[in-house]
Amino acid sequence: MTVAGTLAEVADLGRMQRDRWTKLQTAMVEQAVDALVLLGNSNVSYATGESWPLADPGQANVERPVAVVISEDDWPHLFTSFPEAAERDLGLPESHLHGPMYLEFDESAEAFGRVLSELVPEDGRIAIDELPGSLRRTCELFFWNSTPASADDVIGACKLVKTPDELRLLRTVLHMTEQAIAPVQAALVPGTRQTELTARFLRAAFELGAQANILDAIWQVMPARLADGPWTTHAGVACPLLTTERELRQGDVLWVDTGISYAGFASDFGRTWVVGTEPTARQQAQFRAWREILDAVLAVTRAGATGADLTGAARAASGGGQRPWMEHFYLGHGLGVESAEAPFIGTDLGDAYDERQVLAAGMVLVLEPLVWDEGAAGYRAEEVIAITDDGYIPLTDYPYDPYGD
Repeated sequence: MTVAGTLAEVADLGRMQRDRWTKLQTAMVEQAVDALVLLGNSNVSYATGESWPLADPGQANVERPVAVVISEDDWPHLFTSFPEAAERDLGLPESHLHGPMYLEFDESAEAFGRVLSELVPEDGRIAIDELPGSLRRTCELFFWNSTPASADDVIGACKLVKTPDELRLLRTVLHMTEQAIAPVQAALVPGTRQTELTARFLRAAFELGAQANILDAIWQVMPARLADGPWTTHAGVACPLLTTERELRQGDVLWVDTGISYAGFASDFGRTWVVGTEPTARQQAQFRAWREILDAVLAVTRAGATGADLTGAARAASGGGQRPWMEHFYLGHGLGVESAEAPFIGTDLGDAYDERQVLAAGMVLVLEPLVWDEGAAGYRAEEVIAITDDGYIPLTDYPYDPYGD
């Protein structure tokens, strides 16, 4: 018997998919949903185990697989351009494998509606995660004049708590990212272009087995003062900004953020680097202040704690009650098949929302506080943890060089 919040010794993909299927079926019963129609890439992957590279944004929606999950069924229905590969790799029975449905087009949407009417009783309640224009125009073929439910409500509830196999695969992709980052940091010298860092990182990541680059690498040179950076609607730090061919200079402060995918799981990595020199005493003080905030948050992090417990600890540790995280992001967010998924803690939804976010063993959090020091830029890094009954376990262990431990 596994304990929530623990990692499997070795990931078992078959067991992981069976556990997901059980969670999906339970959530559908609890939410009175008879069928899930899934178009979102990560949702299809979660329900079926299918994964595929989407290298061309122009074809990502047209070529994407579609999944239909029927309550009390033993298998998902998968509509894909590669049914033979899905039968071989996923073990789906032939009865549940279908040719592709190009749901951006009215003809395919109408055909899909007819197929769906054969799978779901007329009085069945359907939930869908995305509704392209073609489906909106032919919605009577899908929903039989009833309002569809949100499939994200069903799948979101399943994704919140990770299984031991999911935690093991998350740790794998996070460590893969760290291995790919290390040679990039080693090559960080004045005169290097930001795009050259990206090239080094992607080459190392794909050589290690990464399947996709899901977050274009950020190597952002931070200004000393907010006024020296781009204008923002929230009057805060402008981050992230796209990587360019800018040459890095001695003493540049870089905020690093990137992520890849492996086995259907996303990674998230963040650190602060200084180009070509050691951090100054003032910069080391920024790191120590950041560490105090992180340690204060970790001290209250455990199953049963609320998001408000974490944001309160961060504010108290930062002094003055200010939010020590980016105004337009969050103190922490989940990680799994998406690079940012529930729970979200410290959003602009306010304290009442954070109070309703109760942590459970098996949840994953990416904590990303920051310290801004007007006149000397600041420090930001990300720490990925899995929640346990009595605290947490770290899923990353990359050093904070060139800063302290």
